[in-house]
Amino acid sequence: MYKSPSPLPEKTRATIADSLNARLADGLDLHSQIKVAHWNIKGPQFASLHPLFETFAVSLANHNDSIAERAVTLGAKAYGTTRHVGKASRLPEYPQETTRDLEHVKLLAERIEVYLDGLRESRKLFVEVDDADSEDLATGIIVEFEKHAWFLRASLEG
Repeated sequence: MYKSPSPLPEKTRATIADSLNARLADGLDLHSQIKVAHWNIKGPQFASLHPLFETFAVSLANHNDSIAERAVTLGAKAYGTTRHVGKASRLPEYPQETTRDLEHVKLLAERIEVYLDGLRESRKLFVEVDDADSEDLATGIIVEFEKHAWFLRASLEG
């Protein structure tokens, strides 16, 4: 661990950073899966879903950056190469042959929910170790991506 401006003990910072890196792996994987859906979507809802998926991807890229920077601020390293993410992500593989609009919606909703589960686990840890800053970071991402998951699920109901 490197020197950090955080007053948290080094062992606590290391535990938080491990959790942040796990969320970073999930987030980077989810970002790539959203982009696959964005590039390959076809169907009647293409015109509305194509830009929506891009909005999700841009937002998630910013959150991934914030998560990585929080880990580094705490004195750790951020891990995010493609090979690392492939080993560490909890998300299921994306079926890249998918093209139909509502199938992409279903697949992304499922994956966002896995991502949210991990964020909630991390937030619980942040509360336990009294790291309000990481807790706030996780809460902001959870609120936004719960809304995205709701939007996708609502699109599937008819």
